[in-house]
Amino acid sequence: MESAEKKDTQPNHSLLTTHYSLLTTHYSLLTTHYSLLTTHYSLLTTHHSPLSTVYPKFKRAAALLATLVVSLAPLRAQDTPEVPQTLDLQTTLEFALEHNFAIQTALETIREQEGLIVEVKSRALPTLALNSSYRQLDEGLSDTGGGLFPATTESWSITLSARQALYEGGGIQAALDVQDLLRESALLSLESTILDALLEVRTRYYAAILSRDQIGVEEQNVQLLEETLANAKLRREAGDVSDFEVLRAEVLLANAQPALIRRRGAYRVSIEQLRQSMGYQNYRRDSLNLNRVPELTDTLVYEPIDYDLETGLQTALAERAELKQLAAITKAREAGLKIADSGRRPSVDLVGTYGKQRSNFSSAFDDAPEGWTIGIEASWNIWDGNKTRGQKLQALSQLEQSRIQQESLRLAIEVQVRQAISALQEADQLAQAAVKVVEQAEEALRMADSRFTTGSISQLDVLEARVALTEARTNALAANYQHLVAKAQFRRAIAAETIQHP
Repeated sequence: MESAEKKDTQPNHSLLTTHYSLLTTHYSLLTTHYSLLTTHYSLLTTHHSPLSTVYPKFKRAAALLATLVVSLAPLRAQDTPEVPQTLDLQTTLEFALEHNFAIQTALETIREQEGLIVEVKSRALPTLALNSSYRQLDEGLSDTGGGLFPATTESWSITLSARQALYEGGGIQAALDVQDLLRESALLSLESTILDALLEVRTRYYAAILSRDQIGVEEQNVQLLEETLANAKLRREAGDVSDFEVLRAEVLLANAQPALIRRRGAYRVSIEQLRQSMGYQNYRRDSLNLNRVPELTDTLVYEPIDYDLETGLQTALAERAELKQLAAITKAREAGLKIADSGRRPSVDLVGTYGKQRSNFSSAFDDAPEGWTIGIEASWNIWDGNKTRGQKLQALSQLEQSRIQQESLRLAIEVQVRQAISALQEADQLAQAAVKVVEQAEEALRMADSRFTTGSISQLDVLEARVALTEARTNALAANYQHLVAKAQFRRAIAAETIQHP
C-alpha cells in the first residue's frame, strides 16, 4: 500500500497523546541507559519511507502492565484512548509501537539484562561490611589469672571490613564481556521483535481493508441483482418474460445475501485481530467506544517493486538482526569458556578491617582497644572433583551449539528469502492478471445489458455476466492484498527495514 503510505508523511498523534508522558516517566531508567531509546536509533528506510517517522518514536515505546484488579478498572478506563473515528496505517503502526505486548516484553528483557550487568560489575568493586557481636558469658568460662583479673561476663566487638578482588583467574573480566554481549543480543532481539510485530500489524491492517472492500463488492452484487429483479418484474408486466424469470432473479438475490453476511462477519473479526496486534485494550465500557468501529482510510493498491534474488540474499545475510544476535551469543559463549577455565586458577583478594572490641580488663567502652588490619588473601582450589572440567565441557558444547544454530539460521533465512521472492512473483502475476480480468468482465456486462435490451440474449446470460464481474472484483481485491502482504514479507526477509545501532 505504497501510495496510501506516502500520503501520510506526518503522523497523527491524536490516539497516543494521553499516554506519552506516563510512559516516559515510568521508563526513565531504560531511556537513560540505552541510547537506542533516545537519539541513536534511526530507521533505514530505503524502500519504505513512512516508517522513517515511526522508529524515532521508539524511545516512548515502553508501557507498564498494570495489575488487573477491580480497583484499577476506573483508572484504566480513563487512560484508554477513545476508539477513533478514522484509522490509517501510520497511526496503527505508531500505536502498536507503544502498546504491542511482544515489544513491551522485549523492552523488559533489556532492563533485566541491565540488572544482570550491574550484578556482574559488582564482583569487580570493593565490598564493605559492618559486623558486630555481643555475648553474655558464664563466670566459669572467664580466665581471672588466679584472681589477678576480674571475671569477664560479657564480650562484644564492632568491625568494619573491606574486600577487593585483585585476581580471579580472568573470570571477572570474562563475565563482564559476556554480559555486554548478552545486552547487545537483547537489543538485536528487540529489533527483530519490533519488525515482526509491525509486520503482523501491517498484514492484519491489510486484511481488515480486504474484508471491508469485499463487503462493498458483495453490496454491489446485491444491488445489481435487485436491479435485475426489478427489470424482470417490469418485463413480466409487459408480457416479455414469464414468472420463471422473476422467480430465478428472486432466488439469485436471496442466494447473494449469505455471502454479504459472511463478509460483514469477517470484517468484524479482522478488526478485532488488528486491535489485538496493536495492543489496544478497550477498558471504556460506554456504548460509544465499546461498539465503535473505526473507518480505515487506506485502500488496497497494486504498485510493483523491483527485486533480485542475489541482492536479496546478500542483504539478508548481512543485515538480519537474528544472525547478528546469534553472532553476539557465540562471542558470549567464547567468553564463557574463560569463565569456566578460571576455576583452575587462584584467586587473590585485598582485605582490610577496622574494629573495636571489649577489653579483658575493663567493661568501659572508652577502654576498649581498637585498630586496623590489612592483608592479602589467596585461594587456589587444587582439586574440585572435576567440577571445573565439567563446567568447561558444558561451555564448549554451548559454543558449538551456537555455531550450529548460526549455520541453521543462515539456511533458514536463505529459504525465507527465496520463498518471499516466489510469493512476490506469484502476487505480481495475479495482480496484473486481475486488472485485465476486471476490465474484461465490466465490458462483458455492458455488452450483455445492451444485447439483452435488444432481445439478443436471455436474462440468464446477463446474470452470468454479473456473477462473473463480482468474482473478478473479488479476485482483484484478493490479488492486491496478496501483493501488499508479499511486499511486506519480502522487505522483512531481506531486512530492508532495520534499526541502526550506535
